[in-house]
Amino acid sequence: MRAAPEVTRVYQNHHLDSTRWNAFTPRSGDIVIATSYKAGTTWTQAIVANLLFPEQSFPAPPWQLSPWLDLRVPPLDQVIAGLEAQKNRRFIKTHLALDGLRYFPEAKYIFVSRDGRDVFMSLWNHYSNYTDAAYERFNDTPGRVGDPLPRSPGDTQTAWRNWTTRGWFDWESDGWPFWSHLSVTQSWWNYRHLENIHVLHYADMKQDLAASVKGIADFLEIDISPERLEAVVQAASFETMKQSGDAYVPQGGASWKQGVDTFMHRGTNGRWRDVLTTNEIALYAAACERTLTDDCRAWLNR
Repeated sequence: MRAAPEVTRVYQNHHLDSTRWNAFTPRSGDIVIATSYKAGTTWTQAIVANLLFPEQSFPAPPWQLSPWLDLRVPPLDQVIAGLEAQKNRRFIKTHLALDGLRYFPEAKYIFVSRDGRDVFMSLWNHYSNYTDAAYERFNDTPGRVGDPLPRSPGDTQTAWRNWTTRGWFDWESDGWPFWSHLSVTQSWWNYRHLENIHVLHYADMKQDLAASVKGIADFLEIDISPERLEAVVQAASFETMKQSGDAYVPQGGASWKQGVDTFMHRGTNGRWRDVLTTNEIALYAAACERTLTDDCRAWLNR
């Protein structure tokens, strides 16, 4: 294992362009919030935003303050200019595996992951409800590398088979037509020992949000009173966030049919138990066997 992460791969497809991080100049104390997708990104952004800005004194909606830097669609110069203009402590979103992300020792990284079966259920709702305009943005914005994002199939079972048995990138064997949730998780798990990387599990956040918020605050070296902790927990509850969806959901949910209501669908775990057959669950087990170490697999799917 390397002492520090290094970029060994380039991730470029209809959504991603990992090279956009080359234009980013870090500041001491920057916060990077990382997930594969549908594993608590927006939730963690909301927690960090409320820790940084008491009483929701945001200078802009959190989804604007915390851009997804490796999303290839928005003009890079505008995203970088927006980050450079911020005087506050910055927090940036990424969906990259750590082997494709520039690593900055002066930054703090929060990585959140989730049982892949729960990730898929949330992703299916996300993918199957893209608007026509969203497909156009992902596929028609100049500079796309590789094939366009295909339209969502008509049934969950086809999407599941594709997601568990096909990879978008040559080095992946699952995650199609996006990228591998499992590979992303393993890449961060390998460096969880670093002092500036904080690893969280979505299920732990669901079980005890107050403890998770306190852990994030301690990691970010933010003093928090019991009263402030209670306020942040309330602000980051699913119900409160859904009511304030325009502040947290990218572009106010414009990429999805029914907007915020689609993006913030349920936020629950275990729905796959009523959808996937025994044979389909076995496909996920095989994908985990191919990609995850035993300790990472046990942590992810506990």
